[in-house]
Amino acid sequence: MLPLQDKRILSFETWGAGSFHGTLLAMLGAEVINIEDPKQNGNPLRKMGSLYLDENLEDNESGESTLHNKKSLALDIRSPEGKRLFLDLVKNSDAVIDNFRGSLPEELGVTYKDLKTVNPRIICTHLSAYGRDNNRKSWPGYDFLMQAETGWMSVTGEPGSIPTKVGVSVVDLLGSVYSALCTVSGLLRTEITGKGGDFDTNLFDIALNCLCYQGLWFLNEGIVQKKQPRSAHASQAPSQLVKTADGWFYVACLTQKFWDILCQELGDDALKNDTRFVTNESRMQHREELTETLDQHFQKKTNLEWATQMEGKVPCAPVYDIAQALGNPYVRNNGKIISIPYSRSEKRTHIEFLCAPFSIPDTAPMEFQAAPLYGENTREILKGIGITEEKIDQLVQSGTIHCE
Repeated sequence: MLPLQDKRILSFETWGAGSFHGTLLAMLGAEVINIEDPKQNGNPLRKMGSLYLDENLEDNESGESTLHNKKSLALDIRSPEGKRLFLDLVKNSDAVIDNFRGSLPEELGVTYKDLKTVNPRIICTHLSAYGRDNNRKSWPGYDFLMQAETGWMSVTGEPGSIPTKVGVSVVDLLGSVYSALCTVSGLLRTEITGKGGDFDTNLFDIALNCLCYQGLWFLNEGIVQKKQPRSAHASQAPSQLVKTADGWFYVACLTQKFWDILCQELGDDALKNDTRFVTNESRMQHREELTETLDQHFQKKTNLEWATQMEGKVPCAPVYDIAQALGNPYVRNNGKIISIPYSRSEKRTHIEFLCAPFSIPDTAPMEFQAAPLYGENTREILKGIGITEEKIDQLVQSGTIHCE
């Protein structure tokens, strides 16, 4: 049994951060009901980009990445009837999660204060851009803004280059992980105390917290971390990119042991005994010369040849593009990608997903299901709380709900 298999989550999610929060809970077995706004035609992630799985432009691949294994309920909670339906759902749910601006949860009535009268055990997790209790609570915010303002862009890329963001939406994804941790912690707390509550986190605080030791270097020593050549580690050498015959390779000798092994694999005893490179301190002092020397060695072979020679001996990896990364035999042979049947389109019979990055003892992995269409489960969910077909049709006509 998956650990959240008996839990129902009501999720107000938009874009990546909120959507992936719900995805993580679904991976743990929860029933996640994605409440989508009929006035906005659902989660904007459904229409992001131009890659669609079907001919009718219903299934967007960006949306599929985080909306799979959920149910879609198209419900306008701003309307009186929509709010009543939402509260009826809260009665038999375990958590309500959102990634609204910090000022919106109270305005929409999705905080614990608003919901505790119908369900005192309900957990309310709020992931906002800047929090709900400060002068930025009404500000919109996105991943790249956080990378800019918390210093990430100042330490990413080559020295002399313009400020550079990380190539994946890492703050959004971290926001989802922290939010999911809040939700799971809340569910555990409720099991112990019988009470729910509001759990808050925000993208800015998460990005700031992830400065980690570089933040402490400045706070306690006044050291301002800068961009490092070859994406190098700021205090260990060699831990950097080197050139090979056909690309780039990352070598990370974070202990003296691995440096000694690297010298052995390069077949260069003189390198190991070179006084400029004997210790990490001396290698840091002579990093430019070290880089030139390593390039001379590594350009003698290809990435594949070096990866084959070094595997398991020295911490290292070839630099891949996304096609190479997903075509990597290690990825394919170890079940990190799964293919599932897809029946909505004539141009494909299957779609592929990246698998959950964790395993749970004595439990089969989550069975992947394609993302629901917008409003696909509205009728089913409302029937489950006693709403008749006639009433559902009336709600569709009034614009309170949408049924696929």
